[in-house]
Amino acid sequence: MSQNETVFSKDLSGVVVGETAISDVQGDIGLLSYRGIDVTELADKPFLQVVWLVLFGDWPDAAQESQLAQFMDKNSELSSSEIELLEKIPRDLHPMLMLQGMMPLLTLPASSSCTEFELDAERGLTMAAKIPALIAGHYRLGMGKSLVSSTPGASFHENFLNLFHGEAPAAADVRMLDTAQILQLEHSFNCGTFAGRVCASTLAPIQSCISASIGTLFGKLHGGADQAALEMAMEIGSADKAATYVNNALANKQKIMGMGHREYRTVDPRAKILKPMAVELCQDEQSKELLATLVAVEDACQAAFAKNDKQIWANVEFYKGAVFHSLGIPTHYFTAMFAMSRVFGYIAHYLEFSKDSCLIRPRGVYRANN
Repeated sequence: MSQNETVFSKDLSGVVVGETAISDVQGDIGLLSYRGIDVTELADKPFLQVVWLVLFGDWPDAAQESQLAQFMDKNSELSSSEIELLEKIPRDLHPMLMLQGMMPLLTLPASSSCTEFELDAERGLTMAAKIPALIAGHYRLGMGKSLVSSTPGASFHENFLNLFHGEAPAAADVRMLDTAQILQLEHSFNCGTFAGRVCASTLAPIQSCISASIGTLFGKLHGGADQAALEMAMEIGSADKAATYVNNALANKQKIMGMGHREYRTVDPRAKILKPMAVELCQDEQSKELLATLVAVEDACQAAFAKNDKQIWANVEFYKGAVFHSLGIPTHYFTAMFAMSRVFGYIAHYLEFSKDSCLIRPRGVYRANN
């Protein structure tokens, strides 16, 4: 290497860019924790209890949990002006683009009305409370159906499933969705979160930062892998065709979406929970066939990698799509469901970073064209 040549990391791999107390990813041993608690211990807890933990750093007491539930319930309805905006959005626009565009257009409180939450937290939670109605509303308008009003007193995901399908969900479906969403609520300095922190470093408002994070989450190499993985299974068609598909894809150096993870060198701890959940939930024939195809794809990938003394495992996005499909969610809404959960992580990072922010401004190495 010449003395004048600058060493840099094109993908920032291994570069430490900050500190956080929100979550920890230890990819070498397959560990994910929120505020020091292993995510496997949190997967069966009430969803809003985990949200409070991630946002504020401690476990809520009964009064705090009730306050958060009441706040989310109160702000779950779209205003008439927000509905008008939603109705003007093209029906075929991807839900993630709808969400990214709608975040800065939502009506947010001008001053804090809640003694427990600071203004930025209140604004962030107001956006998070409206996301279920935005997703469900966009879906129902696209299907030519009327919008459904929120159900007072319903839990966060119970209300969403009712808004989406227009009927009260089964308790088991709500519990499954709670677990799936807890598992993807937060993941340290992932691409979407880092994009939000970069945006926050300019002192942009929280709605701009969440919009930036959602836009980043949309990519197939990030949150969009859930949609891509299930659509891949649909394209393959059946489990007996999986090995041929995998071998052809690897031979042509095509990425198999949902297999492997940038951070984990062993099994993604979230996939350990989601895979058996998918087996339990996928009971109709189409869902069973899709799940069998996904399992066959993972098996074929592991066999192919083993020939080169390498290992690979499915990540959280791989089996999550099967769970969402069983809940009656179309594939192109999977990543929006991801955003509906991960937004709480974005809010937590905005609040944490804003306490001691600095402008993020990396350098680039100039290379003249020859």
